Amino acid sequence: MQLEKFAHHNEKPLRHKREVYTPQLEKIPHTAAKTPHSQKSKQNKTLKMILKYKKINEVYVLIRSYLACTSGLLQYLMTGLSHKVVMIAPTLQVRQQIKRKGVCLLLPPEPVGSEGAVPIAITCFTRGLDIRKEKADVLCPGGCPLEEFSVFGHIVYASVSSICGAAVHRGVIGNSGGPVRIYSLPGRENYSSVVANGIQSQTLSRWSTSFTVTKGKSGTQEATGQAVSTAHPATGKRLKKTPEKKTGNKDCKADIAFLIDGSFNIGQRRFNLQKNFVGKVALMLGIGTEGPHVGLVQASEHPKIEFYLNNFTSAKDVLFAIKEVGFRGGNSNTGKALKHTAQKFFTADTGVRKGIPKVVVVFIDGWPSDDIEEAGIVAREFGVNVFIVSVAKPIPEELGMVQDVAFVDKAVCRNNGFFSYHMPNWFGTTKYVKPLVQKLCTHEQMMCSKTCYNSVNIAFLIDGSSSVGESNFRLMLEFVSNIAKTFEISDIGAKIAAVQFTYDQRREFSFTDYSTKENVLAVIRNIRYMSGGTATGDAISFTVRNVFGPMRDSPNKNFLVIVTDGQSYDDVRGPAAAAHDAGITIFSVGVAWAPLDDLKDMASKPKESHAFFTREFTGLEPIVSDVIRGICRDFLESQQ
Repeated sequence: MQLEKFAHHNEKPLRHKREVYTPQLEKIPHTAAKTPHSQKSKQNKTLKMILKYKKINEVYVLIRSYLACTSGLLQYLMTGLSHKVVMIAPTLQVRQQIKRKGVCLLLPPEPVGSEGAVPIAITCFTRGLDIRKEKADVLCPGGCPLEEFSVFGHIVYASVSSICGAAVHRGVIGNSGGPVRIYSLPGRENYSSVVANGIQSQTLSRWSTSFTVTKGKSGTQEATGQAVSTAHPATGKRLKKTPEKKTGNKDCKADIAFLIDGSFNIGQRRFNLQKNFVGKVALMLGIGTEGPHVGLVQASEHPKIEFYLNNFTSAKDVLFAIKEVGFRGGNSNTGKALKHTAQKFFTADTGVRKGIPKVVVVFIDGWPSDDIEEAGIVAREFGVNVFIVSVAKPIPEELGMVQDVAFVDKAVCRNNGFFSYHMPNWFGTTKYVKPLVQKLCTHEQMMCSKTCYNSVNIAFLIDGSSSVGESNFRLMLEFVSNIAKTFEISDIGAKIAAVQFTYDQRREFSFTDYSTKENVLAVIRNIRYMSGGTATGDAISFTVRNVFGPMRDSPNKNFLVIVTDGQSYDDVRGPAAAAHDAGITIFSVGVAWAPLDDLKDMASKPKESHAFFTREFTGLEPIVSDVIRGICRDFLESQQ
């Protein structure tokens, strides 16, 4: 066995992970698994000399045959030294230069007190390229959704892969999370697709950088569902976070999901033309940290999220990722894919940004196989704007299968040329790129037809005094929820806020805290009863100043709904008049001992249609429809 040639070789060893070191070694035979004692002594001597070439905290690369890595050498390294050994397949570049079949990475143990002593907590979707170190210890949270991981490769993963997904895929951790050590590697070609530990990794023809994972050190942190962005090394000093360079078109801030057709209806050829068009649109949008963020979903028999908003922040990477998307086939279940996108794609973990419009651009070649109108309604419930790009028209045989010829208009609310866009075919589409980008970047129009349901800010001022009581307070919250759920709540639609008052005031949540109906209703249900006196005037002033004040530039019309059960200990007329002067329309709702004079003093004009009273808390329910009709009436009058 010619191991000594490596020890006495005159060439310098690897300095950087991208260099290729090719010593002239003879292939180690498969029989090396049973190494004689004399040969083990030579190996031990040789490996000790190898260690002299490099510092202890760097990575050694031993070029050997595939059989050698899996037999004698691998066994010896694992038992004879305190180093970790990882077997990987070679990159195409290495294979071409050394004409061999395998590469072994000899990974030294972490020195005591090193940087990796405390892992960095990451999210389920943190990618390898987000960790800009040769080597790092990270902490994966538990309970990550396995079906949503993006993993490319096996053992060696493209750096666009989720670190936690790769760790679960390789068996380094389970779905309960845990510490992982990540090693940066050079890029390669032909990342393989393997099903392992409940995750189907994907193929990728090539990527610029890679990584591999091993079991990491737990340090002092525990795996939880919360991810943090900084770590505290053993020195106790806080790591300095490198400021991220701001890029992108600041005049086109939007979180956009491209929903492309991957069904047999479009076919492989037109599928590729569709990808080219989407790539051109993405390039012209001006993708960047300060500009639009984009992701991609493929509609077919079953929807598949190809990549999320936070996977790429440069047009170059997005274009490459789009190019690598494979054709799936199956029925064109666009409605199913749209619903899946609205429900699963736009989350904080996947990169959605607060206060930024959420848009799904749906590409339809022909006609969908399922109901897209219902999916459009679901999308609007989640605050997502639907933009449909239709290509060509159905052939006569398809018309009989169409559930609703006007599905486009219904899915996007209106047919005004903004939310629906038509191209005759996929050929010569370059001229359509710029007009489409301009429409996507016009935020003022980024909502369904402007109505009272999506263009209002409604704050609820809720009496939490001791005379109300816990059970009646729950009835008041139910009244508030029944009004709130009627409106189309989103980042660019209707907004809801709530303040509870006694002698003091407590802002339960502001207009910008929650942008979905689901979250707003959940936080209303969980409001805790305060108990105390009644100072309605102070509460009105507090709400105008702290809730409506930050929204002074909002295009929405402002409404305040006051719900109280008794007489205020302070003046309500002055604060109410100030609110009216600020453009806030007030609806006052009194229960039990609330004086009618106070209700009228607070209400906007005409008083009769803005002030309501019921003797019992159970009588609040019929007033819900009166308040909603009043809001819509006032909104329509303001638009004339």
